[in-house]
Amino acid sequence: MSSWDEEPDLNITPLVDVMLVLMAILMVTAPTVTFQEELTLPDGSKSVQVSNMKTLTIRMDKNKTIYLNKDTYALDTFADDFVNQSVKYDKNSEVYIRADENLEYKNVMYLLKSVKAAGFKKVSLITQ
Repeated sequence: MSSWDEEPDLNITPLVDVMLVLMAILMVTAPTVTFQEELTLPDGSKSVQVSNMKTLTIRMDKNKTIYLNKDTYALDTFADDFVNQSVKYDKNSEVYIRADENLEYKNVMYLLKSVKAAGFKKVSLITQ
C-alpha cells in the first residue's frame, strides 16, 4: 500500500544525459556549417598587367664569400658594395639569403642587416 503523503523525487539524470549528448552533437557540427553571402565584386581594370616581381638571391659560403648573381664580395666590404649595387634593383623585390650552416650567427645577421639597410623590406633566410 502506497502512501500519498510521500513527496515524489525527480530523477533528472536522464534529462542531463540527453542534454549533454545534444550539446556534444552541436559542438561537433557547428564548425562545419558554413554560411555564404552573395557578394557583387567590382570589376577590375583590364588594362593594368601584373608585372613579375624579380627576386634577388644572395649566397654566403663557409669562407664568408658572398655571391650576388655573378659577382663575389668579401664580408667586410659587402655592405658598402651592396648599397652601390642596390640602385640596379627594385626595392620591393624579394631578397633570399642562403648561408652555409657552419657560419657564425653574427656573420649571417650582418649580411641580413646590410641588405635591410640598403632599403629592401622583403628579406628572407632560406633553409633546407
